[in-house]
Amino acid sequence: MAVNRNYILLFLFSLVMTVSGLASLPPIDRDESRFVQATKQMAESGDYVDIRFQDASRYQKPIGIYWLQSAAVALSGEGAQAPIWVYRLVSALGIAIAVVGIVWTGTNLFGASAGIAAGLVMAAIFATAFEGRDAKTDAMLLACCVAAQGALAQIYLASRRNQPVAGHLWWIFWVAQGAAILIKGPIAPLLSALTIAVLFAFERDGRWLSKLKAGRGLALVVLIVLPWLALITWKSHGAFLQQAVGKDMLGKVASGEESHGLPPGFYMLTYSLFMWPFGLIAVGAGLQALNRLRDDPRLRFCLAWYIPFWLVFELIPTKLPHYVLPAYPGMALLIGWLLTLQPQDANAPLRRWQDWLWWSTAFGLAVVSLGLAAVSVGAPIYLTGTFSWWSIPAAAAALGAGYFAFSRQLQVPLGRIGAIAVCAGITYALLFGVIAPSLKPIWLSPAIEAAVRANKPCDTTVLASSRYQEPSLVFLVGTKTVLTNVEGVARHLFTDPACALGLASVADEQKLNGLLAAQGKTVNRVALIDGLNYSSGDKLSLGLYRVAQ
Repeated sequence: MAVNRNYILLFLFSLVMTVSGLASLPPIDRDESRFVQATKQMAESGDYVDIRFQDASRYQKPIGIYWLQSAAVALSGEGAQAPIWVYRLVSALGIAIAVVGIVWTGTNLFGASAGIAAGLVMAAIFATAFEGRDAKTDAMLLACCVAAQGALAQIYLASRRNQPVAGHLWWIFWVAQGAAILIKGPIAPLLSALTIAVLFAFERDGRWLSKLKAGRGLALVVLIVLPWLALITWKSHGAFLQQAVGKDMLGKVASGEESHGLPPGFYMLTYSLFMWPFGLIAVGAGLQALNRLRDDPRLRFCLAWYIPFWLVFELIPTKLPHYVLPAYPGMALLIGWLLTLQPQDANAPLRRWQDWLWWSTAFGLAVVSLGLAAVSVGAPIYLTGTFSWWSIPAAAAALGAGYFAFSRQLQVPLGRIGAIAVCAGITYALLFGVIAPSLKPIWLSPAIEAAVRANKPCDTTVLASSRYQEPSLVFLVGTKTVLTNVEGVARHLFTDPACALGLASVADEQKLNGLLAAQGKTVNRVALIDGLNYSSGDKLSLGLYRVAQ
């Protein structure tokens, strides 16, 4: 009963950690807005097989996340008009499931206290705080990875101890693999394959793998994945496989895609941010586990979960910080494990190179804690010219989390872990839920949407936009929004002079008038929107135009 209560409490704690900002934070460019717009078009068209952004195919990722978001949209009762928070509920739920999954895994590997500690860590790190508020694949992928790896860990340990393997574990492993493939392709299978490969290389014994029931399991994965894959292959005439596998997946492995090509070492540099505020505690636990690698198969599994996956993604040219998120639960488990040791064992001296690594990570913790505090205070002043009183508790909470997370003792008590998580949660609630939404100059799409709504001459009005062509604009203003150049805006206004609206840079206003003057028309600027396009870094002054009547 107590264990069940732990699952419920950590599930609710995770939801509380991510709820702030779900509704107040505008759609984020560019990935989130592309995902939610593609889902919105499914609701508009009734086609839940094909994936499109406006008229273009969107075959970078499989269908799973779009189906889950579509279910949230349907349950909301608002259909295609559902606000952004409805789509984000799927990600918040994904993080909560991942937290429960890591509590389940930690409890079965190391005991209830270790499971709670691992769950608190996963609920409170910056990576899950951000992904839980971002309506795309990574939060639900994390849930699938934790379920698969948790089942794999328990199968492995039961076999090592010559204990019977629970019959439900292989089902969980393979269903999670199938679901993960439908969400983001081969990431979860890669994680598990790397874990198994490293364990086999270390132990030279793969007999335990028979407990996975690979034949039946692979058949189950095929049953989950194949129906949609066959339908989309037929409907796209093979274009899905060509784009998703040939271009998106293999392209990222071969070279840096979408301007995200970076050298090895990127994930070491971003570790302190995305594992904040528990990065230092996790490194201490990981180093102690590394020193006991031969003594405990549970530690071998956790290290095999994290290290090879991290190394592979360091070598792949295309890099984004969230790519290594599926590896972080392995480190969270080690924090829980360290709680099970006697203090003299848990705080045994580190080797010289390990001590250097620990202090380097401590420096990273200080930099990130001070950085988050500085952003909380400085961002409103820099972008809006005003001081936000919410900055004070946000900065204090960030500094408090960093202070509690810095401990010369590697073993951090469960109560202190809880205090760190609460401080981090306050930071995220204020930073994502209050401060970031108040930075009006960077939220151009909501400002444009408000201007369009205020100046919309007809129910059928369509906007044409030049210079500013972010996906969030399409999601907020409408699927029919035309992303074009100044000449395209002029054609759009001339074609429907009574109802059309155009968006263009104020610097192009004279050119726009000249293009329409040739057709005997002139335009009126009905609204002015100034701001910063954070996706490109461009400062923009945009005019909303309609044909003079």
